Amino acid sequence: MTVLDGAIPAQPRGTAAADLEGQLAGTASGRAHLERLLGGTLRGLAAGAIGRGGPLPVGGAPAVAATAAGALGAALPEDGTGDVDALASLVPLLASGSADPADPACAGHLHCPPLAVAVAADAAVSVLNPSLDSWDQAPMASAVEEHVIAGLARLVGYDPRRARGVFTTGGTGSNLMGLLFARTRAGQAAGHQLSLTGLPALGDTGWRPVVFCSEIAHFSVQRGAALLGLGEDCVVGVAVDDESRMIPAALAAAIDDEVREGRVPIAVVATAGSTDLGSIDPLPAVVDVVRQASRTAGPERPPLWLHVDAAYGGGALFSDRLAGLLDGVAEADSVSLDLHKYGWQPAAAGVFLTRERSAWQALDREVAYLNAADDTEAGFPDLLGRSLRTTRRPDAFKVAVTLRALGRRGLGELVDRCHALAGHAADLVRAHPRLELAAEPTLSTVVFRYLPDDPTVANTVNADIRRRLLNDGTAVVGRADLGPEQVVHLKLTLLNPAAKPADVAALLGLVVAAGEAEEV
Repeated sequence: MTVLDGAIPAQPRGTAAADLEGQLAGTASGRAHLERLLGGTLRGLAAGAIGRGGPLPVGGAPAVAATAAGALGAALPEDGTGDVDALASLVPLLASGSADPADPACAGHLHCPPLAVAVAADAAVSVLNPSLDSWDQAPMASAVEEHVIAGLARLVGYDPRRARGVFTTGGTGSNLMGLLFARTRAGQAAGHQLSLTGLPALGDTGWRPVVFCSEIAHFSVQRGAALLGLGEDCVVGVAVDDESRMIPAALAAAIDDEVREGRVPIAVVATAGSTDLGSIDPLPAVVDVVRQASRTAGPERPPLWLHVDAAYGGGALFSDRLAGLLDGVAEADSVSLDLHKYGWQPAAAGVFLTRERSAWQALDREVAYLNAADDTEAGFPDLLGRSLRTTRRPDAFKVAVTLRALGRRGLGELVDRCHALAGHAADLVRAHPRLELAAEPTLSTVVFRYLPDDPTVANTVNADIRRRLLNDGTAVVGRADLGPEQVVHLKLTLLNPAAKPADVAALLGLVVAAGEAEEV
């Protein structure tokens, strides 16, 4: 007997197939087993939805936590129960305890019901498990991503021969990359060789960069600035108009003010689809301000980088009717898109695009086991410099399948349906004596509030309405605290193209009934 005898353990306990090969999804026997498991998964999803009976579970967070604790048992049991039993136990648990974006009463967030074709495509990715940190882990997936990125660059208005992009985890990650590229270009123009390792240079030089965005821009702008060592206080909020859009004249004045204070403007982040109201900054006018401010570019005042956060509003580009809302986006240096919002993809499906490829030198790295220089010279693509991540799922594939299946017009029709539904909801709010509309919908978001008999308790009542609906399991309605006084409003984010006008009327009826109950 040698020391190697018995080194390979026996078949794991709890496996359902007779051979280990059958447990691997990518093998012939594994695919057959996967087909059986997927059938059980779909039945579990249906059973869970029936058990839930509405858009989310009843009883709020304590009830969900108690159910989970009672059903999950030991997180890491000594012996497994087998894959069939595990799925049969836990899939219905997940489904019964989920907020279901396919339910018309689940309308609180930028949380879309994914298309079945995209989910099916994503399952294929899970089976093959490619990783986009090197070509030899994802030969076809890397080519698919390049193809899809070129198509999305063309949609934005970029020249796909000059543009570059990558799939990200979402708008937060995409905005971070935009700020990174802005910081790198500005730092290099000022003589600082800034990249991912440029933080000591910032502290040593006393260089004080500043970033501008509207005062209602996404919080990820401040968070990204902090992560890059710039500090949240480098972000200057610019005033918005009555339609919650950045005021270009206020942007120009803010840039001039910061220059007089000795700070260095490096970037402007424009918003195309704010989280609360769906508002879109006047991009052509913002472009003009950025160009004017960049005309005096030099070591002390580098060209401004213009990044457009279109994580929400980018979906309007699919629509012939709404695409004009994003006129000017093609002039931006970089753009964020989220197709897991207005694109009906399973998360994550964020996209970051730049107009010019040269910006990506900020991510240049060479690691022999992933992108050795001689491999790159031999024609194998360097994928490591495309992302802040290393291991990276090919989220482009589900998008490629969706684009092939529906085309731009098909997706545009879904966008238009949601936009029309928001218009109908706004009409219903305007017509109801107990409801007040905050703003006309731009995309698919409707913000309003319930008007109690006693206006002094309006904030409390509206906050309680939302919590009552959540605890009852009857509706997911969002919240938006608007204006300097942070007035509490309710929000419908209508991303379900299958929802009908009657569904919206019923949802608003639930809001009014909850408001009346809170006043008793």
